[in-house]
Amino acid sequence: MKMIKSTLAMACLAALSCQSAFAEEGSIQGLLTDNSQTSYIQGAEVTIKELEQSTVSRRDGSFRFVNLPEGKYTLEVKYLGAPTVQVPVMVSGGKILQQDIKLAARGKDFDTVVVYGQRAGQASAINLQRAADSIKSIVSADAIGQFPDQNAAEALQRLPGLSIERDQGEGRFVGIRGIDPNLNNVTINGVNVPSPEGGVRSVALDVIPSELIQGLEVSKSVTSDMDADAIGGSIEVKSLSAFDRQGTSASLNVQASQNQLRNDTSPKVSGSVTNVFDNVFGVAAALSYANRDFGSDNIESNGDDEIEQRYYSISRERIGAAVNLDFRPDFNNRYYLRTLYSRFADDEYRMANTFTFDGEDSEIERGSKDREETQTILSISAGGEHTLNDWLVEYQLGYSKADEKDPAGLYYTFVGENMAIESDMLGQIPQITQDAAAMDLGNYELDEVSLEKTFAEDTETMAKADFTRFFDMPSGSLDVKFGAKYRAREKTATADIAIYDGDFDDIDATMFAANQPDWGLGEFGPGLDRAGLRSYFNENGADLELAELDSEVESNGASYVSNEDIFAAYLMGRYEWKNLTLVAGVRYEATDFSTSGMRVELVENEQTDVEEVINTPWEGERSYNHLLPSLNLRYEFTDKLIARAAFTQTLSRPKFEDAAAFQIIESKTEEDDGEFVTEREAEVGNPELKPFESDNFDLTLEYYPGDIGVLSAGYFYKNIDNFVITADVSDLPEWDGFDEVMQPINGESASVSGLELSWVKAFENGLLLSANGTFSSSDAVTLLDGERFETSLPNQSDKIGNLTVGYESNLMSLRLTMTYKSENLEEIDGDLIRMEDAHQQLDFTSKYFFKQNMYLYFNAINLTDEGFYNYFDTPSVNAQYEEYGRTFELGFSWML
Repeated sequence: MKMIKSTLAMACLAALSCQSAFAEEGSIQGLLTDNSQTSYIQGAEVTIKELEQSTVSRRDGSFRFVNLPEGKYTLEVKYLGAPTVQVPVMVSGGKILQQDIKLAARGKDFDTVVVYGQRAGQASAINLQRAADSIKSIVSADAIGQFPDQNAAEALQRLPGLSIERDQGEGRFVGIRGIDPNLNNVTINGVNVPSPEGGVRSVALDVIPSELIQGLEVSKSVTSDMDADAIGGSIEVKSLSAFDRQGTSASLNVQASQNQLRNDTSPKVSGSVTNVFDNVFGVAAALSYANRDFGSDNIESNGDDEIEQRYYSISRERIGAAVNLDFRPDFNNRYYLRTLYSRFADDEYRMANTFTFDGEDSEIERGSKDREETQTILSISAGGEHTLNDWLVEYQLGYSKADEKDPAGLYYTFVGENMAIESDMLGQIPQITQDAAAMDLGNYELDEVSLEKTFAEDTETMAKADFTRFFDMPSGSLDVKFGAKYRAREKTATADIAIYDGDFDDIDATMFAANQPDWGLGEFGPGLDRAGLRSYFNENGADLELAELDSEVESNGASYVSNEDIFAAYLMGRYEWKNLTLVAGVRYEATDFSTSGMRVELVENEQTDVEEVINTPWEGERSYNHLLPSLNLRYEFTDKLIARAAFTQTLSRPKFEDAAAFQIIESKTEEDDGEFVTEREAEVGNPELKPFESDNFDLTLEYYPGDIGVLSAGYFYKNIDNFVITADVSDLPEWDGFDEVMQPINGESASVSGLELSWVKAFENGLLLSANGTFSSSDAVTLLDGERFETSLPNQSDKIGNLTVGYESNLMSLRLTMTYKSENLEEIDGDLIRMEDAHQQLDFTSKYFFKQNMYLYFNAINLTDEGFYNYFDTPSVNAQYEEYGRTFELGFSWML
């Protein structure tokens, strides 16, 4: 790897030191702005008509053509929502022509459209999608502000083919076309984002406040200059840059929200400021703070003989900050520094009642969970780009770190035995009958207390360099791009768990009695005092009896370190001829993976009267490489009708917890009919797992009617090999003598195919309509307990859809949105198939403008009070029902 790093560094220096003399060809460069020259226009298609060469304006409005013969030409600028502009230009040999162009909207000033942001947000996203070489869906900063979305995940759910997994009603993980979020790639300003959570690769995008985002870009087909670990797709988060705007800008947003279920009011404030000094140096800074108090009511069952009631009281604090610097001494040289910091603190108190129905032996556990979990993400990147005649050189260094800390999670369990309780276990909300004794906390004894300290950290460093050579062709244009990238990643998970199971004689459960919580799903019973439980443990925990063996097993079995080094190199070309754009290339990725942890065995032997834990270090490693082609075609039948096709090969590396070096083994030797019998069970990771590999096919057709709007249809198909499943592998020779060994293994292939439909239209009378739907199917094979299950992919919904109706004028902006996700397979739980029920949510947002730069807004989230429901096999058998209530937001926004 040292040799690779040295080679990369030498390549960068050689390219930067290259000072080839300018030929007699000339160049054109310029900026696209609105009429008032206060906003840049991104995503416009700029074409030299006579040469049939085109480019797309960047986020700072800039565009450039190089290697142009002397002569007279016509620049044509196309941007949906604005009339086509044609500008005559004269190119002189060896000279650079600066040609700035202003755009105006149809029937009104373009700056007015930008200020009243619904049309602007749609226009920007649609134009970027139209001009892209690959298949993309885009959310602009203006569009993010038009929805009552709390974070990046919720902003993405509005796009075709995207859905979210929720936690306590808030969007968390993003799925693309129904693929597991662990199989997506997420970057911030080009730097891969590690996951704060211990065992996964998926990034919980709820840690990124929407106020810090300039745009979100989802690539559904990749090109060879992109990371290959994107079977679902790649999500790029772009933060604010000073050169996104002209001169000085500022914004301030203040909000209060109320959750009806808990009747709590919560504050939120955010702001940003940008400034460009002498058109050379730019500074952009943004800060966001929110503290949301809310909760949920929950009831769960195992589908057989157990029901659990849960009451959640939650406080979530989000702090986000970004400081970005840009230095552009001239049009040909750019340097930047990008930083983003996000802190997400989840303070949760849960009370739970677990009912086990067994006739006269029925029992109830009343327990509590008291923890404050904090997740942070830090992303720093620095780089530059230089235009050297017909070369473009780009380079970047990046560092990102994510961690999750729970320094003192405290759990109590009280048990009441021989309780008179009954339930028919039916319905979304199964009802429980319990007598007065079951409701009396004095009939319960403390059974267990545990203190859990967990920490997970994921760090990644990155270096990359890209070189593009522009060739002058007799017809059309050819760009050849090549480069390399190196990534080093380390994932650490540690646990320090102390389980106490004795010396509870002087503890009376009534010492911790609290008022019955306001739980809306039935009769909950007495509450438990959070402060009292924590105070008692702090004062008396040292005197409790520690279950040393259980504590050791739980701690060592959940701790491991994994390292992953990835080297990638690619070569690709972009050829444009008349109406056809072809982007083709090949990417090579080499992966070195290593992991170290523990083989932890709990031995309980009645024959030898031995109880002990045997800890043995365990390490594993694996290396593999892939050569991955990609092909993206774009063909313009007319200015309004565009077809795209793509074939790509991608991969996704296994989840860290699946490939980690850990083994948790329980070995029990007990007497049975005069003989001693040993039973052994294990749960183990698998460092030998192969990565997922996928062949991806895409075909889309897009129609742009000429104004702000698009009608599109697309077909996709993915064939995934090495799909990871969890199975009982005790029949393998290395597990001889074990009764059960659950381990992730590479299974049979899986496939997913579907149709994406989308329609967006902004009318001149202020009406805005948007609708999209994804209809898909999937097939996968799961092996469990020796049985072969043919199912759909986990989290794969057959139908995903969005519907938006909006209206805007110079005084107001209104938008009503609906998101829908059909039922999907959650998991196979024993002999039961656990399904997630369909979810349909209705949100409303409105704005009243005092001035163009000042408005009051009101949002209503989850208007129909939609809950979350999982069931076993049939909808009448509860697995989990949870409700969150409606949330209302009132805020004020000012922009300069």
